[in-house]
Amino acid sequence: MSEMKTLLPGATLGLLGGGQLGRMFSQAAARMGYHVAVLEPGKNSPAGEVSLKQITRSYDDAEGLQTLAQCAQAVTTEFENVPAKSLAALAALGLPTAPHADAVAATQDRNVEKSFIERAGVPTAPHQAVKRIEDIESLSDDLFPGILKTARLGYDGKGQARVHSKAEAKTAWESFGRVDCVLEKMLALKTEVSVIICRNAAGDTAVFPVCENHHRSGILAYTVMPARISAELASRAQEYAEKIAHALDYVGVLCVEFFVLKDGTLVVNELAPRPHNSGHATIEACTTSQYEAQVRAMTGLPLGDTSLRTPAVMLNLLGDLWFDEEGKLRSPDWASVLAVPGAKLHLYGKAEPRRARKMGHVTVLGATRDEALERAREVARILNLPEPN
Repeated sequence: MSEMKTLLPGATLGLLGGGQLGRMFSQAAARMGYHVAVLEPGKNSPAGEVSLKQITRSYDDAEGLQTLAQCAQAVTTEFENVPAKSLAALAALGLPTAPHADAVAATQDRNVEKSFIERAGVPTAPHQAVKRIEDIESLSDDLFPGILKTARLGYDGKGQARVHSKAEAKTAWESFGRVDCVLEKMLALKTEVSVIICRNAAGDTAVFPVCENHHRSGILAYTVMPARISAELASRAQEYAEKIAHALDYVGVLCVEFFVLKDGTLVVNELAPRPHNSGHATIEACTTSQYEAQVRAMTGLPLGDTSLRTPAVMLNLLGDLWFDEEGKLRSPDWASVLAVPGAKLHLYGKAEPRRARKMGHVTVLGATRDEALERAREVARILNLPEPN
């Protein structure tokens, strides 16, 4: 891994990925006086729109990587499937990367990731790798009912199937194209939470308040910050996140997603080597946002105060909101949304609304968590979204 050195405002920061997380990173970097150069194959990307420069090349394009290395002084990522080999290539060109290639590679294969988490001394759900037909035949009956997941490239509930028997596991595995998978035992869940942690090259860490996450159709619908869990459980989740970040020798922002079981047990679901959707509310709710923390970590600056300033609820805005009952495009009632006290609108600059596409989010602040929730319910009613519980 290239050694991180202090980069002062005025430097150019490289970014692999041009999506909405990169957009918010670029906005944070600009506020601190940095420039951003984005490597992104898609034209008119959300991050490219607000950055100094976009290099429109694929993430593994040698010329694109060379151009990025020539104009940036450090590089980070905005989504989990950036090729780890690209980060290694940039490091070989002398460009510090945050995170480094080995850490990203460990999170890009669910079987590797789970083995790593367990070696770090952190619990995961019971599971077994499925790479061959023989692996299915040897599956323990205790793992059923379970969820078969592709080992690579799954997100927002994609590449997953609930299975109740070896026969169903075989059918699902074949439908996935016989790629490497993992079977995880279905557990009795109480809720899902996430911890976002930032770590620098010196090993210093800054941990954000625990987020409570609720999904619909595999996509994050809303997040409550701070999570409605006990202080003891929140502290344990943060401690687990720190153990994982140190074990990875991680530099940058890392999200650790957890299942809270009905018996109070806490197990890791998965890792995201980047800022996370559940951390959007940190922009307004915390003294330092996850995106500013990402800038601070990669530039060698102090990580900042991540404490909560005000409770918040984040509502994810999908492209479905832009369609009326007849399927015709319309504009959501943003004026009414912004009339709700504490409502903060973030739109990602995506030109074309599509169903299930993440188009933006609304963060709703309140003096108390209950007040933030009630205001978020009002926003949900305006937008015809299911109300947060």
